Amino acid sequence: MSAITVLVAVLSGCGGDQSERDYAIPKDLCGVAVDAGELGPFLPDGKEITVRDKSGGGTKVCEVVVDDDLALRATQAWVEEGKTTAYFASGQTLTPPEESAEGDRFRYSGNEAFGKTKGCVDEQHGQELYTAVQAQGSEHKDADAMKRLITAYTSGVEDSAECEAEDSE
Repeated sequence: MSAITVLVAVLSGCGGDQSERDYAIPKDLCGVAVDAGELGPFLPDGKEITVRDKSGGGTKVCEVVVDDDLALRATQAWVEEGKTTAYFASGQTLTPPEESAEGDRFRYSGNEAFGKTKGCVDEQHGQELYTAVQAQGSEHKDADAMKRLITAYTSGVEDSAECEAEDSE
């Protein structure tokens, strides 16, 4: 009987799928709604999460920090009209993402993605709004999940005041 008890104890301790996450997954990234189910896989286990707004100079940056380590960064940046998502990504990453969707509107890899909003144009300054989600602090790599996350995040930005404010000028 003690062998069964030991076996049960060993098997119950093999929690490969058990999460060691003591924090709630954010429902937004600095005001842009995101699906926790899409965001969660890119966030590591940990005890404490902090979401910081690091915006400045016309660029909005939202950092997600888990236990004092940067896990994910979401960015909204105004770029000169006529540029491409690949151009925007080249200024944000050392390794350009090879995957693309919607005619290169979205570029993505297993842990980062870049997008171009539709209709978010600052005509006065000749700029268009681009987005990025970079989970370089994550061990999770999933290109399809990153595509879903950047698509949803970009859609949220398109529906935000950031897009509307520039569109009305």
